[in-house]
Amino acid sequence: DCAGNGVGFAAVPPHQTQGPSPPLYAPALKGEWEAQAAPAAPPGALARTHTARKMSFVALFRLHVALFLALVLGVQGLVSAPAKSAGATCPLRSLRNSLRFDAPTVFLPTTRNQRGQLVASYAFTGSGAGSLVPVLPCGASKRGGGGFLRRAGELLRLQATSLEGEVVGPAPDKGGKKKKKKKKQRAPGSTKPLEVHVVGLSHHNAEVEVREKLAVPEDQWNEASKAICEFGNQNIKEAAVLSTCNRFEVYVASSDARAAMYDATKYLSERSGIPMSKLRESLFMLSGEEAVWHLLRVAGGLDSLVVGEGQILAQVKACFERGTELPVEADEDREAVVGGSAGKVVSKLLNTAVASGKRVRSETAISRGAVSISSAAAEFSASRAEADVGKSLKDASILIIGAGKMTKLLLTHLNSAGISKAILLNRSRPRMEALAAEYPDMEIQMGLMDECWDRVRQSDIVFTSTSSEEAFVTKEVLEQEKVGQERPIMFVDISVPRNVDRDTNDLEGVASYNVDDLKAVVARNTAMRQREVLEAEILLAEEKAKYRGWQESLGAVPAINALQKKAEDFRAAELQKVAGKLDKLSSKERDAVERLSRGIVNKLLHGPMTSVRANENPEDKKRTLNTLNKMFGL
Repeated sequence: DCAGNGVGFAAVPPHQTQGPSPPLYAPALKGEWEAQAAPAAPPGALARTHTARKMSFVALFRLHVALFLALVLGVQGLVSAPAKSAGATCPLRSLRNSLRFDAPTVFLPTTRNQRGQLVASYAFTGSGAGSLVPVLPCGASKRGGGGFLRRAGELLRLQATSLEGEVVGPAPDKGGKKKKKKKKQRAPGSTKPLEVHVVGLSHHNAEVEVREKLAVPEDQWNEASKAICEFGNQNIKEAAVLSTCNRFEVYVASSDARAAMYDATKYLSERSGIPMSKLRESLFMLSGEEAVWHLLRVAGGLDSLVVGEGQILAQVKACFERGTELPVEADEDREAVVGGSAGKVVSKLLNTAVASGKRVRSETAISRGAVSISSAAAEFSASRAEADVGKSLKDASILIIGAGKMTKLLLTHLNSAGISKAILLNRSRPRMEALAAEYPDMEIQMGLMDECWDRVRQSDIVFTSTSSEEAFVTKEVLEQEKVGQERPIMFVDISVPRNVDRDTNDLEGVASYNVDDLKAVVARNTAMRQREVLEAEILLAEEKAKYRGWQESLGAVPAINALQKKAEDFRAAELQKVAGKLDKLSSKERDAVERLSRGIVNKLLHGPMTSVRANENPEDKKRTLNTLNKMFGL
């Protein structure tokens, strides 16, 4: 009994009655409704009944807990009332099994506001496992004489004195179900533009085994980029593939960064057979400005294993050419060619990257100076030739012993330095012939190792690059072969292990250098290139700002179209209003009015449209577009 707090309960033990009692409906879990017939209560079964007085302390404690939870739900001032029905299943999961009584009992506290109106009613049922069921009214009289409870489109009249439940008819129609608000269609100017993203891996973060599985030959770049665009939910609108020995990168354009990166990653996973969880460990993902900056640094040679190397620029250029390649259908004379998938956004980015790479190499010294052993050998011999042999590198007689990979690179750098003649010595001719065929603009003589010392005595500069594990050019051999006695000679050993002993320097007329001497040149040039990186990044930042400005201008196109359409709609609507007054005009006069109205609209729009088209940085462009959209309600 909580009468001191204005709270009372009707504890009603079950009794047998002559007829069924009216059902009381209450909402159950998930909006469903259940009706249960309750035993009729005997006359005078009000608060403080015999059964309530016999309730155990535990039952009262549990009842107070339930009451407290009901008060938390917004119930204020419960007033006791007779009950004659059982509640339904509890919709509050936390209250299940919270009330237990010695005997099946029904409690029905009710809540009224300050004017006496019925606000809420709660049915407590107890038959082993009690429950709390809120029954919300849809209306009540000021005097508290009764009210209505809503359930599933019906009204249940609730008499305050007897709690007789009676279905009186359908609930008042307040327009039926609320209509779902239609999504406001986006205006053309508010369409989200395409953004560039890159998913890839490189020598910085992926092992060569992973790079090998993702590598795509250049003649299949377009097929791969087309497959990426068609993969999944087709979130990717444009794509271009860049695959080299040190990196594999996919540049895409999409308005949804997360969806695009997921589709690209899933495609790469399926293509390579590497699980996505494993592949993600090696991948990097960049979006927007970071993706643009990454490609510009790649094209500029700043992200290469050898800073400033020129091969990557040629590869980025090939990516641009492949990405913009037009498709060709197969016929009798030629095979089909898959067109590129680089649209307006990606192709512009690749073109900007190529131009940026050229600018960096022409305006900085980042590509100058040897940074590999082969290039260092050519540069070093050019710097020492005058002092050691008394001739310039171009005038000296050059002999190269060996026909491996290092020799090939050495010939490349010698050729770029203006050397047109060289002599090759090797154990077999096939490799020399294949190597000579790659340099048709150089005059290359070939000989076998049995004529080695005759050739050495006739040469000024000798480069050694063989796979021999022991030095075959020693002090004793040179003395025996009388090398350096008739003419000075310089040996440049680029082999590891060494082919030339260090003590050969003790001989008169002989100067020998090995890889350690060349490493000093490489280190000096690498440090110089690192200093040039800062200057190169300043130039790349300018190119990035230009591209981002162009990209932001794409957002102005739909905004301009929307503004023109809105202005034209207004103009046509205003002319339509006075169409009746224009009937008396001739066709020429009506055309004049039409041209006049169009001219006025165009002149009014000229200022805003010029401002939108102006070349601005990305932030200023965004502010201009936002102002335009707000001003004209686009």
